[in-house]
Amino acid sequence: MKLPYIIIVDDDQQVMRAIQRDIRNEYREDYKIAATDSANEALDLIKELKLKNETVALFISDQKMPEMEGIAFLEKANEIYPDAKKILLTAYSDIEAAIKAINKVKLDYYLLKPWNPPEEKLFPVVNDLLDDWHALYKPDHEATRIIGFQWSPKSHKIKEFLSGNLIPYIWMDIESDEEAEKYLTSANVTKSDLPLIILKDGSFVNDPSVTDLAARVGLQQKAAKEMYDVLIIGAGPAGLAASVYGSCEGLKTILVEQNNPGGQAGNSARIENYLGFPTGLSGGELTRRAVTQTLRFGTEVLTPQQVKNITVKDGYKVTEMCDGTVIHSKAIVIATGASYARLNIPGIENFTGAGVYYGSASVEAHACKNECVYIAGGGNSACQAAMYLSKFAKEVNIVIRRDKLIQTAANYLVENISNTPNIKIITNSDVVSCSGSNVLENITLKNAKTGEEKTVPAKALFIYIGTKPGTDWLNELVLKNEKGFIITGSELMKDKSFHTFWKLEREPFLPETSVPGIFASGDVRFGALAGISTAVGEGALAIRFVRKYLEDM
Repeated sequence: MKLPYIIIVDDDQQVMRAIQRDIRNEYREDYKIAATDSANEALDLIKELKLKNETVALFISDQKMPEMEGIAFLEKANEIYPDAKKILLTAYSDIEAAIKAINKVKLDYYLLKPWNPPEEKLFPVVNDLLDDWHALYKPDHEATRIIGFQWSPKSHKIKEFLSGNLIPYIWMDIESDEEAEKYLTSANVTKSDLPLIILKDGSFVNDPSVTDLAARVGLQQKAAKEMYDVLIIGAGPAGLAASVYGSCEGLKTILVEQNNPGGQAGNSARIENYLGFPTGLSGGELTRRAVTQTLRFGTEVLTPQQVKNITVKDGYKVTEMCDGTVIHSKAIVIATGASYARLNIPGIENFTGAGVYYGSASVEAHACKNECVYIAGGGNSACQAAMYLSKFAKEVNIVIRRDKLIQTAANYLVENISNTPNIKIITNSDVVSCSGSNVLENITLKNAKTGEEKTVPAKALFIYIGTKPGTDWLNELVLKNEKGFIITGSELMKDKSFHTFWKLEREPFLPETSVPGIFASGDVRFGALAGISTAVGEGALAIRFVRKYLEDM
């Protein structure tokens, strides 16, 4: 594998030599380091590297340079290497320009000069950005390949699974990629056997279940210990936060996830209001950071793994999995979140995974290049999806029931959308039917005020409407409300049967369910506020009360 480049530009030769020395000393084993005092010379180098099929992982540029300002340089560099990370070196007086650059050139970080000591002020920043870059970078010869039909539900399921579990892959459409046919010949399979997955070691498997594929790519699926302090069910933001705080506080922690870590948040193309990330980050990036963090603290993560049943024996929790294995724990945190509600309209089931998607904009965006697509729903997730899709699709239409988007989405997203010319808002309307031959071709919209119906061509429909709690799997062990949300804490005491199921002298803890030692956290808990930050807080809060419960056992 060719080493990727880190390119440094600073017209002050003393500063350039200093940062070149620090970067080279730390990263020369894994990267090629190139430095120059001329922005124009750097641009010539970048063009030359592109022609040689070289890779650039990181640009570090000074802001105040005589040939051109750093922001202008990064803007030009971004046209050639859009996936490379970007750091702007600034003096304190240039901070305002750096903040503006966050939106203008998608700046990843601005670094104040001087950065001494580099072990504290430089390397942690660079390490973080390079980790992000590597998570998304897919070397042609190393990534897993998926070969299939673009609008196939089977192919979509595999792409969604690998993407959600942060496994890089290269997608090859059998109908448009000339190289794809060669892999079929080598594997001695036909188009009826697709999707075909070529693994990094050269082995292959066709049309696998996600469980089989998980085993082939090395995901853990069996518990390693006989007893855990806490089992966390669900790896969305709440579950991941609970696992991080549980493990870092010394609890034997195991986390199980039915589908993909990250939950709904993991599908977000861009999250811009999460504390501490002024440039924003994708749901995939946030998930990767959280999974890396919890694994570092010692959490066992099992995926894909589904709970079948929970029983309580002598205060201990016995959790039976769908594959027949059993996990024993002293406490449980249920953090299965909420999923997008299904859209029950004529024809839609025929096209789920073949043009109709629940979430998944980040997975299928490339297939929508130069196409006309629709989004049903006007919340923050829908708007984030629209912004991402607008980079690929010719036209993105957001269908909402309200009069204005501001009634359902955050103001910063509404402003971003209003400044994006290929995003249109269709108000007071619903999607009422879908049609097509083998894949989605048309949708029908109905105006709620006039009753008028209109059928329009649509290559894809992304659905972000409402939520339902992820408790379909859960037996009647814990008390739920009529919508399926888990009732906890003081809300339990309002139930007329409270004293028939609660036998402890103390009151239930805030996130505790009707069964002592079983807690609920995040969107699945009745009364919880929605939002990624809130879910993270709920996960941390649940562990606080898990500890209290364990102390009393």
